[in-house]
Amino acid sequence: VQLVESGGGLVQPGGSLRLSCAASGFQDSYYVVGWFRQAPGKEREAVSCITRSDGVTYYVDSVKGRFTTSRDNAKNTVYLQINSLKAEDTAVYYCAARYSFRSDGGSWCTRAGDYDYWGQGTQVTVSS
Repeated sequence: VQLVESGGGLVQPGGSLRLSCAASGFQDSYYVVGWFRQAPGKEREAVSCITRSDGVTYYVDSVKGRFTTSRDNAKNTVYLQINSLKAEDTAVYYCAARYSFRSDGGSWCTRAGDYDYWGQGTQVTVSS
């Protein structure tokens, strides 16, 4: 299994970015993809997750309303749209994946230790 993120960069406060996570190597469609981020000097934190089969999403409270996770199954790609970027969104963003038959949204998908596969990360810097 391989996950490759892209789409990070330098953006001004209030701007938007769309991150991509291209997945390959999965044996079936029952897996979940989580987005995590790690700011300098801070621990990695969950942002959102989405089930590949049903597209059910979950967001942590701090990003609700600004972050949107979606997927394009034909492209085996998951996206993270980030709007109204703030300086505190500056971090390395990672996508991760794990096999799962669960199709319900919930905080169960935010535990980093449950994920088996990780991308290399993409840097998002919000600065004027």
